[in-house]
Amino acid sequence: MADNQTTPAMPTTYDPKTAEQKWYDFWKQGQFFKAGNRPDAEPYTIVIPPPNVTGMLHIGHALDFTLQDILIRTKRMQGYDALWLPGTDHAGIATQTKVEQKLREQGITRYDLGREAFLEKVWEWKDQYANTIRDQWAKMGLSLDYSRERFTLDEGLSQAVREVFVSFYEKGLIYRGKKIINWDPAARTALSDIEVEYKELNGHLYHLQYPLKNGKGFITVATTRPETMLGDSAVAVNPEDERYADMIGELIVLPITGREIPIIADDYAEKEFGSGAVKITPAHDPNDFEVGLRHDLPQIIVMDETGVMNEEAGPYAGLDRFECRKQLVKDLQEQGVCVRIEDHVHQVGHSERSGAVIEPYLSTQWFVAMKPLADRAIEVQKSGKGVHFVPDRFDKTYLQWIENVRDWCISRQLWWGHRIPAWYCGACGEMHVAREDITACPSCGSSDLSQDNDVLDTWFSSGLWPFSTLGWPEQTEDYKRFYPTNVLVTGYDIIYFWVARMIFTGLEFTDQIPFKDVLMHGLVRDSEGRKMSKSLGNGVDPLEVIEKYGADAMRFMISTGSTPGQDLRFRWEKVEQARNFANKIWNASRFALMNLEGFKAEDININVELGTADRWILHRLNETVREVTRLIDGYDFGETGRLLYNFIWDDLCDWYIEFAKLNLYGSDEAKKRATQSVLAYVLDRTQRLIHPFMPFISEEIWQHLPHEGESITVAPWPVYEAALEAPDAVKEMELLMDLIRSVRNVRAEVNVPMSKKIELLIKPSDAAAEALLQRNEEFIVRFCGTSKLEIGLSLAAPDKAMTAIVTGAELYLPLAGLLDISQEIARLEKELATLNNEVERIEKKLGNEGFVAKAPAKVIEEERAKMADYADKRSKVVARIAELRG
Repeated sequence: MADNQTTPAMPTTYDPKTAEQKWYDFWKQGQFFKAGNRPDAEPYTIVIPPPNVTGMLHIGHALDFTLQDILIRTKRMQGYDALWLPGTDHAGIATQTKVEQKLREQGITRYDLGREAFLEKVWEWKDQYANTIRDQWAKMGLSLDYSRERFTLDEGLSQAVREVFVSFYEKGLIYRGKKIINWDPAARTALSDIEVEYKELNGHLYHLQYPLKNGKGFITVATTRPETMLGDSAVAVNPEDERYADMIGELIVLPITGREIPIIADDYAEKEFGSGAVKITPAHDPNDFEVGLRHDLPQIIVMDETGVMNEEAGPYAGLDRFECRKQLVKDLQEQGVCVRIEDHVHQVGHSERSGAVIEPYLSTQWFVAMKPLADRAIEVQKSGKGVHFVPDRFDKTYLQWIENVRDWCISRQLWWGHRIPAWYCGACGEMHVAREDITACPSCGSSDLSQDNDVLDTWFSSGLWPFSTLGWPEQTEDYKRFYPTNVLVTGYDIIYFWVARMIFTGLEFTDQIPFKDVLMHGLVRDSEGRKMSKSLGNGVDPLEVIEKYGADAMRFMISTGSTPGQDLRFRWEKVEQARNFANKIWNASRFALMNLEGFKAEDININVELGTADRWILHRLNETVREVTRLIDGYDFGETGRLLYNFIWDDLCDWYIEFAKLNLYGSDEAKKRATQSVLAYVLDRTQRLIHPFMPFISEEIWQHLPHEGESITVAPWPVYEAALEAPDAVKEMELLMDLIRSVRNVRAEVNVPMSKKIELLIKPSDAAAEALLQRNEEFIVRFCGTSKLEIGLSLAAPDKAMTAIVTGAELYLPLAGLLDISQEIARLEKELATLNNEVERIEKKLGNEGFVAKAPAKVIEEERAKMADYADKRSKVVARIAELRG
């Protein structure tokens, strides 16, 4: 596609479907996304937050990936050796749940298949959805280096997982123990704390009277989960609570079961809370578990892993936990034990994946001891050498969590995932943790070995993602060149799940933070601000958006529609506006190309004598280049989009192209060639600036423009050039544009169409303004639609004329027969009120000692200049009103 001459005329309309497929194939075939081809360039790395192989990507993924693509495309064009590494996550619970659902539809379970056959089914699922995800990446236009694509169960990543697990174990940071964990009875697996979603539910508080064995009364406790009383091992009271001083050490006969349990003294019981007495169920509550350890209490588990009551539940064995609750409460009421039931609103934990109500459950699991890892991460963060969060308020969020982190339960009772590398010897009973599979017991030599059935939490492997994907633990060339990465782009909702874990594992195993910056974006919500969900049916499929409006429109809308850390509302009308913006760019480019026929890249020469409009647009382009580059570096994509939109729509299309027509259609060849050069130059740079946001249409247009190089994806990023600064041209154009707008506004007020020629008298404020206006008479005549134009310092205002005041001139439009004096006075009085407000506003601002003390001198000077301008305009309006009133 390399060509330095314009190609055949562009079609009348832009067809996204044709262009998107064509250019993505071209980019992949040309290997423009592949890193490592610029050995002397500075590396820049992003690793994609790996989507789960559970299904289709959603609009939140589209936002996340588009922001990354904007960054990587910009850096690639800036000359970096830019790597955007793609990949997917095996997503243990989520994927296994999906496959098991599919099997249930066929009337079978994973147990019917057995572990190996079931895993074959999951791998088939993975292959299908990984291909689907790749197709979606392509449709979004993501410039990923597919040659380095990884999967969390790849052989290399699995090696990294084992290395980390064994290293942690050898350091005493991973241990196996019996603790209360979050149990998902539906998925039948343990969960970590952050995989539990708390929902506010209307429940009940049950007040129970436990009788003392000595027959001297009872002690009252309250619970939201009465079914767990069947596993009570004690009732605790505060040692300082005088009400129960004589009861400590006494026994209680537990209702229903008849078991005798003690009354114990423990600070966990609060005197001021409720009755001051609390039931202790060590196997079904994390706080009770700790109390039980202190007092050596029995740990009685009363339900199985599916949430069904077991033999310890006596007459309720076999009942679901919630059915048991109903029956038990009824029986306790009949026995006079349940004396009161209150309505109670409380937070109830639910499994993030299955939706089941979580059961605190005593279980033997594997854990990571988090405090030593957290301490180092905290120290690094507080030293100023840690990760830079954008927005920086998330630094506090991160620290608050990691400073209060608890040990992490990493084992899952699943078959899909990284199997825990621990083996148990049936002969000697020893357990061995190893980096490689073992077939003989290192202690006794027996081959009677069985590997632990559990797999690791998905976040354990994804926590290694920034370095495991680059070849660690091997010291590969990619690892040495591209690690640590530059930025992580992710949603604020997984700062605990993923971001924190990558930081502490990165520090532990690479001695470096895994990324310099973390850009936290918000959620994509619906137009009413609601979270998208299946239950509400308000989700948006990015492929549907692309099918309707094209990938560029979707990308521009979602990437520029919010600020870092803030949620984005998805609105179809905003996508339509983005599509209209793309069409505006297309139409402007078509016009330009019709006037660049035969023009080659080497013909572009902006170092010649240029007109005011030419110099102005180059100045504005230069400003836009500087600001867009600064804003992208600061991750402010919303403001970047606003700047690009305003420059392209307003400055380039609505003003410059209209001004350029005079030279393009004129007889002065030198002016024509100069304007052609400026037009070609500005359009080329504009396509480069918009390319990271709208890659497809910018490539399509760029390939039609006079250019050098194969693809815009590797075309150099525009840079600020001091030589293009033209403040005098800016001042001149601002006066011309202000004048033209004012005349058109006056025409609109009295319904005089542009097709009807008018007289225009201009009284400049000084000789410099007069010379400027006279130099640009041709533009004024063309854009104001005048039959007669007079410019002069000594011009007098006609009796019956509309008036407009602009910076540097007074305008008079003698619209005889069309002007109502009273209406004109009313219009001017309205304008006067506006000017009065502006003068008053700036006076207050400049009168504010705090503002004057803190604001830069330049800002204060600008405000004073504005006030002088408004005051000058005000005095002229006052004088004109006086003239009309005669």
